[in-house]
Amino acid sequence: MGATVVPSVIANLKVLGHDNYEDWSFRFKTYLLAEDLWEVVGGTSEPPRPEDGEAEFMVWRKNNAKVLHAIQSCCGDDIYFFIRGISTAKIAWDTLAEKLKPADQALENTDVVPLMPHELNTGLTLNEDYYNTNGDFNEFPHHQPLIHAVAKGDWDYAKNYLTLHPDAVRERGSLSGSTALHMAVSMENKHMAKELIEWMTEGDLEIEDANGVTALALATLIAPEVARCIIEKNKRLLCIPCNPLNMIPLIKACHGGQWELARYLYSVTPLDALTSTQDNCRTSADLISHCFSSKELDIALDLIQRCPNLAFATNSTGKTPLQELACIPSLFLSGTHLTFWQQWIYNSLNIPHASGIRDVRIDVLKQANDPVNDQRGLIIRLVMALLRGLVSNLRKLLGIDHIYKLKQIHVQSLEVLQGMCKMTEGLSLKQMQGSSVQTALFKAVEHGNDEFLRQLFTANILALGIHDENAKSMFQFSIECRQEKVYNFFHEFIRIMNVRAESRVDKFNNTLLHSAARLSPPSQLKHIQCAALQMQRELQWFKEVEKIVPAKFLEVVNYTDGMTARDLFTKNHKELANEGERSMKATATSCTVVGALIVTIMFIAVFSVPGGTKAGYPVFLNKRIFMVFIVADVFSLFSSTTSVVTFLGILNSRYAEDDFLKSLPTKMVIGLFTLFSSMVTMVIAFSSTLFLMLEAKEWIVVPIILLASVPIVSFVWMQFSHLVEMFISTYGAGIFVANEKGKPWPFSSLRLF
Repeated sequence: MGATVVPSVIANLKVLGHDNYEDWSFRFKTYLLAEDLWEVVGGTSEPPRPEDGEAEFMVWRKNNAKVLHAIQSCCGDDIYFFIRGISTAKIAWDTLAEKLKPADQALENTDVVPLMPHELNTGLTLNEDYYNTNGDFNEFPHHQPLIHAVAKGDWDYAKNYLTLHPDAVRERGSLSGSTALHMAVSMENKHMAKELIEWMTEGDLEIEDANGVTALALATLIAPEVARCIIEKNKRLLCIPCNPLNMIPLIKACHGGQWELARYLYSVTPLDALTSTQDNCRTSADLISHCFSSKELDIALDLIQRCPNLAFATNSTGKTPLQELACIPSLFLSGTHLTFWQQWIYNSLNIPHASGIRDVRIDVLKQANDPVNDQRGLIIRLVMALLRGLVSNLRKLLGIDHIYKLKQIHVQSLEVLQGMCKMTEGLSLKQMQGSSVQTALFKAVEHGNDEFLRQLFTANILALGIHDENAKSMFQFSIECRQEKVYNFFHEFIRIMNVRAESRVDKFNNTLLHSAARLSPPSQLKHIQCAALQMQRELQWFKEVEKIVPAKFLEVVNYTDGMTARDLFTKNHKELANEGERSMKATATSCTVVGALIVTIMFIAVFSVPGGTKAGYPVFLNKRIFMVFIVADVFSLFSSTTSVVTFLGILNSRYAEDDFLKSLPTKMVIGLFTLFSSMVTMVIAFSSTLFLMLEAKEWIVVPIILLASVPIVSFVWMQFSHLVEMFISTYGAGIFVANEKGKPWPFSSLRLF
């Protein structure tokens, strides 16, 4: 009976057997939906009872009988056995599903609820979530077998089906709007997706799902290889924005971190698609800005070289690439901290210039056309590959790859900046004032990007005269922002140019010293360990600026506060000075207790020498280790006494503002150093005593000495770094240094201030 039909119920529907449940259930469900009977078997509520209402019950009984009769009529004798005696259509339907549904089929005959807009995240995993969560592919009314084959990853079956039904490849789901290609990409079945692409036309590849997402938009983030295949077949997609966020594939790949795909897309995307209109320029500005933040600069470098005016194009956030670059000093060497050995490796590496994406293309072509194909060439290549592997491992061990990448970023970013700065050549001061150039310069000052300033001033020295809307110069702003590199840059310029920038005031009559009197930005203070050192740094800035400001400007009163710079400094730093006093007193108090204990111990130890005395002389007087004990004990006693006296002096200090500059840090350095010395010599005295008393049992002495070293290690861990930082801050070279040797200055004999 497997080939008979049921003409009285559903036309052309084959009898249900053991091997056709999937196709039968889909067609039967379509019939029930058309007759408005699906709720009889697909509903979740209980059927009505006679006592609930006779009319409602009669309707249900009639519909139930109609559906049950249809099910029974579609069953062969061997299948009817499963539902014989069942009087409810829903139970019969569920029983057949349980008995006949394939074990590997993760499908449930439930209604598919489309995702609402607020339930979407990026829209790029919609199909994947849809299929994995619902597992219901029955929204494809005409070519269900193809969809099931795609879901199972069975390309052989899918290929045979497409041979008979080639139009199935472009069928869209009634709810999700997805095609078989959408589904294959969402499930990351790259082989299936590539094969489906071969069966699709260029127009088929532009089909969007219910959320306006093309298969390319999905593949850009999920399967870059598939995205490349789609582009190779339909290059129109390069210029068609994709949902969500209406991005072209190139921008979408960059935002998704797929940089290899992005480089390919950039190499085939027409330049007109990036520069022809204002919207395209905004897209390009977004692309360049994203390259900056991701530190993948080859695309940005090539784009700026081909279209330098993009430096002034506004991106979606209202900023230009020039402004974005000014805010990222880490893209340049001057904004990167390297250790001594890292700096040595950095200087020894040779990075070629103009290393944009076009050079990458040339390298790829050279590799693709390698003529070495003979056996000897193969051996040579194998040996070279082995050597490259060894060198690569060594480079990773030494961190050379990281430093190489870092230097490559610096070289590329410098080339990008130079290309942008060329656009400022020939501009007058009036043209730059109030433009994005002004904003970029003040952003560079704020972030301490002195390399940016150097390159822009090299291109157009007139930019040195730019000021903000309050007539505040960049030099004055660098003091407010506490950017010492930028300050040193401008200070050296003043010395070379012999200009009077130090006498300039803004429209509120604030001098340079008023800027130094303001509290540092929190981003600068948080890098300094304690409040006392923060107060010291603030005083160092004030004293430094005070040196260059003419004497007649020291008593200038500003308009906003009505104060001189000194009064303003006191007002703004009152709380910081109080916090510095509290922290120093707390440290001095705890260290005084420790020092007093060491004094007591060492004083007693010198009169109760190890081994006792004989005839008034120590028993171990003639042993060298005993002399070590005596010297260590005396040194520890005197050091701890000195530390106690010093810390008492800190507790009794007056804590005036200027005391934080030298007096208080000097006392703290002496106190901590002598306390540390007394602790070390105390442990030495203790260890030498153990050697004297347990000379024959050295095996127990060493563990005891190691335990005795714990206090020293703890002190070094918690306080020694503070001691070193305070010493360097007080007696080091300082943050205000002259220009680096060999660094050319781009200044001429112009007077701009």
